[in-house]
Amino acid sequence: MNAIIISAVWGIIMMFSGIVTAKGSTIRNAAIIGLVLLLVCNYLDLIGYHLFPVDTHKMLFFDTFGLLANGIIFASTLIYVLLSGREIENIAQRMPVAECFALIFFVLCGVSLVTTFNTLLMLFLGIEIISIPLYILTGSDKRNLKSNEASLKYFLMGCFSTGVMLLGIAFLYGASPNGSFSIDDLGIGSQKLSALYMAGLLLLLVSMGFKVSAAPFHFWTPDVYDGAPTVFTSFMATIVKAGIFIGFIRLFDETFGDSQPRWQLFVAIITAVTLFIGNITAVFQQSVKRMLAYSSIAQAGFMLLALLSINGLAKEGIILYAAAYSLATIGIFAILIKMKDYTFEGFNGLARHQPLLAATCTIFLLSLAGIPLTAGFFAKYYMLASVIETGHFFWLVVFAVLCAAVSVYYYFRVIQAMYFKDGDAQVLELRPGFKGLLVVVAALIVLLGVFPQVLLDKLYTLVYTW
Repeated sequence: MNAIIISAVWGIIMMFSGIVTAKGSTIRNAAIIGLVLLLVCNYLDLIGYHLFPVDTHKMLFFDTFGLLANGIIFASTLIYVLLSGREIENIAQRMPVAECFALIFFVLCGVSLVTTFNTLLMLFLGIEIISIPLYILTGSDKRNLKSNEASLKYFLMGCFSTGVMLLGIAFLYGASPNGSFSIDDLGIGSQKLSALYMAGLLLLLVSMGFKVSAAPFHFWTPDVYDGAPTVFTSFMATIVKAGIFIGFIRLFDETFGDSQPRWQLFVAIITAVTLFIGNITAVFQQSVKRMLAYSSIAQAGFMLLALLSINGLAKEGIILYAAAYSLATIGIFAILIKMKDYTFEGFNGLARHQPLLAATCTIFLLSLAGIPLTAGFFAKYYMLASVIETGHFFWLVVFAVLCAAVSVYYYFRVIQAMYFKDGDAQVLELRPGFKGLLVVVAALIVLLGVFPQVLLDKLYTLVYTW
């Protein structure tokens, strides 16, 4: 509850900070202070100290899984602002910078609801609080027709998926024996599933599939990610996706966990299609930004493996995956923003001109590819191990490994361009603090790749529920 209230209040503070000052650096520093405060308050929640002891009437449920996920999301957002905050200031020419940061805090408020909801109504509110600010951020570059088109497409697809979600919630409410929206009352165990219940389940699966870019509901993602300002694409592809995935797994674990064998095949098919489409289409892209958009679809396919299995390894894996994927992707996009050319050729010869930039970019790409000694390796390992533990769908494990091998090709295209091709990569001015923070992020990825239990042990040492 600390994080929900603080993020909402700080969003309002950021919104009105533009009246007090028009200086972008001051507003950015205020946002950094707010994110640090969010991290501290979330940690206080984890250890059982509540600044705001609000009676939520069991509509929210604060457990270690959700609160630890919030901590990862807030920490990733802090790194994102430290790396790309100046680029957000540049948006001020088209949209007030205070409003940009305010919208980011409102998104974090929605994420906090999605990771801790205990009723379908709170899930719906959280999803909408996340989505509406993102529509605005996507179209913040008002002079760019691609940004306008991306915002409209995202808005229309978001409205459609919201309608599907509401219909699914209504069906589940009708199928509930107690007439309740609480996820504790919606589970029906191993009883025979009614048509109404199954329809509601499938509609929620489809709507959440839209939100996380799972195929075949992914078609909005490449155009929206490519058209949105690059600094906000980074935020959408990492922090937002990770938060919604935590809510996705929470929904199916708590609500539909007892009837898991009835819907596992649907999720397995969606996972396989997502892995295939995301990786194959990424191979043929000529823009690194668009390649990363399709790569995010492929990464969503791996995260869907946790939804398929929903066991102890899956929960550990999705926490590690959220951290590994967010850190690596935020780092890559921070570098991409500094490039004058977003094509693969634009990276030619980067290692000669900016060796530190090329080295950190290589670590980020290796992590996304799942190479050992990076956090991405153990993240993928936990996803695959969780499916193996179920004793079913071994074909999907083999298929996921093959798709991961395909991903190595398009990630290594960037590495090849940086180290083995002649060229004069054009980079904007880089500050020493920016380079130092990139090194810190790369070091964190290696640390989690060597000692993943540094993070995962928190699931068991900080056991607290409201």
